[in-house]
Order: sequence, then C-alpha cells, then structure tokens
Amino acid sequence: MKKLILFLLFFIFSFSISARNQVDTISVYSPKMRKEIKNVVIVPENYSERRHYPVLYLLHGYSDNYAKWVKTVPSIKTLASEYQMILVCPDGGYSSWYMDSPIDSTYKYETYITKELLPFIDGHYSTLPDRKERAITGLSMGGFGALYIAIRNSNLFAHAGSMSGGVDLRYSPKSFDIAKRIGEIDTHQAEWDNRSIINMINNLKNKELDLIIDCGVSDFFYQINGALHRRLLALNIDHDYIERPGSHTWDYWANSIQYQMLYFDRCFDKTKRK
Repeated sequence: MKKLILFLLFFIFSFSISARNQVDTISVYSPKMRKEIKNVVIVPENYSERRHYPVLYLLHGYSDNYAKWVKTVPSIKTLASEYQMILVCPDGGYSSWYMDSPIDSTYKYETYITKELLPFIDGHYSTLPDRKERAITGLSMGGFGALYIAIRNSNLFAHAGSMSGGVDLRYSPKSFDIAKRIGEIDTHQAEWDNRSIINMINNLKNKELDLIIDCGVSDFFYQINGALHRRLLALNIDHDYIERPGSHTWDYWANSIQYQMLYFDRCFDKTKRK
C-alpha cells in the first residue's frame, strides 16, 4: 500500500512538472532596445516535450499589442491544437512596422524578432528549429511586417502571409506613424521605396518563400494588395491570393487566420513531428 501511495505521488509530481499552460505570457529582454518585451506563446493543448512542433509567428496590427490576437480571436488556441503548431505573438510596439528604424534607435523590431525572440523560443520550447518549419504572418501593420521580415530573412522563414497588409508604405505617407520610423517621404523617398513590399519582391526568387496574401474588397488596403498580387503574377512568383467580401475588421481576420493556418499546415513537413 505504501509503495502504491509513493507511486501515485511520484506520478502526480511528474505530471505537474511536465504540464504547461496552453497560453504563456513571457518577457524576453532585447539587448538591442535595452528593454523587456512581452509575447504570448500558444502551444497545442496536448503539448509534450517529447514531440517537436513547427512555429507560426503571428503579428498584431498598428496600435495593438502582443495579447490582441488571443483576446480577440481565442479560437486560435483550438487551431494551435488542431494543427499541432506553436503560435508566437510578439509585441511589435504601437507603430514599429516591425522594422529596424534608420532614424530611431529605440525601434529595432526586425532584430528583436529574428535575433532575440526566435532563438529564445527555440531554446525554451520544443520546436522544429528549421526554416521549413517556421512561418510568419500578421494583419495590417503586421501583414507588412511578416512579409518584410520573411523576404529579408528567408534563411529563417520559408513561409509567410499577410492579412490586409499595408504592403505599399507610400499609400499612407501621413498615417500610422510611418514617417516617425523611416523619415518623411519628401526627404527619405528611398526608404519608402525600398521598404515597400511591392518593390521588395523584385528581388524575390520563385519558391524562395511560400506566400499567402488575403484582403477584403472593402478594405482601404485592397488596391495595394491587388497591385501586389498582379506584380507577383508578372514576376512569375507562385503565391496564394484571396480576396472576398470584407473590410479592415476583426471579423475578417478571425476568418482569415483559419485559411492561413491551414495553408501553413500544408507547408510544414508532418514527418518531422516526432
């Protein structure tokens, strides 16, 4: 009887150690920006250290924060379990556009995600640390950020998406604090040109990235997303493009993320999830 009790106590103790909350809020220090940055990490409900999982980095939009996705679309927790992937929602600041600002040293969010957060996630979670098992997407400012980071860091990400992304910065020269990040368009024209996704894709090779782009036909970014789609076609770059009724709203993005996670699940190599 005593042995049975000891065994049960050991089992309960072992289970408590291995158990993990499905949603973690973690702080990661950024040496580049000299501050702690919060992030939400969502793991599958049956997460186990004995298995390894692909990772999707999911970026928020302008004026939001790291917790906005999981608070507004809690169903992403179910999707993480369904597709057996880890979701990481970094804080991108109020208006970083996920770039390293050439004029403000306190905004280095591309460096944060690629060189500070990513190694932390691979070091503290049971990930598949391979570009082919890593995707990035986001909405609005985050849609721009996901494509911007993936194109510039295709050695780290093999799959990228955008939902209602601000893919041509020049479309909004007086809005969304973009000028605070890269300078006024009149005096820093090259920054606006070179950092716009619609121009960055000129140097993208076909199949270098798996791409999915999604925008509602009533969205104020619809025209620039359609132009990006046409430009990709002209360059013979394979991609999935979705346009459907909807505008720049959470109802639209709550629907979009379902298609995007399905797309990324099909991109990931399931034979590696052991």
